[in-house]
Amino acid sequence: MGFFQAMEISASGMTAQRMQMDVISQNLANVNSVGEDGKAYKRKVALLETEDTPQFVIPCGGAMGNEIRGQSKGGGVKVTGVVEDNSSVRKIYDPSNPNANKEGFVEVSNVNVISEMTNMIQASRAYEANSTAIQSAKKMLQTAMDIGKQ
Repeated sequence: MGFFQAMEISASGMTAQRMQMDVISQNLANVNSVGEDGKAYKRKVALLETEDTPQFVIPCGGAMGNEIRGQSKGGGVKVTGVVEDNSSVRKIYDPSNPNANKEGFVEVSNVNVISEMTNMIQASRAYEANSTAIQSAKKMLQTAMDIGKQ
């Protein structure tokens, strides 16, 4: 694996984790939200998938060392979409609420603040780890260039 491929993989991880944090932030911001139709906000989840070839390697025509005996190496991660969580919303008894149904129950969001904050910390640490990996690859490349000057 070359320096640029390592940086590209880490950069794709940073992009995916940034998207994860954006979705988590949206969930936290809407934990008590109700839509115009009276339905509670449903938690959103970012879908991640492996990426076969880093975007930087494609224009280089494989010159960056992406092939090993005719097989492509892994290339990081990409966000394929954002979907609603399938878990059901909670119902609480509050007959005075204008959104209450005939039985007096109100639908409230399925967002769990503690889980979301835990996911936010995890995404933040993954982002930092990828940033550190990029910094390390840059330092190794700089050291290799300095050795080449001598």
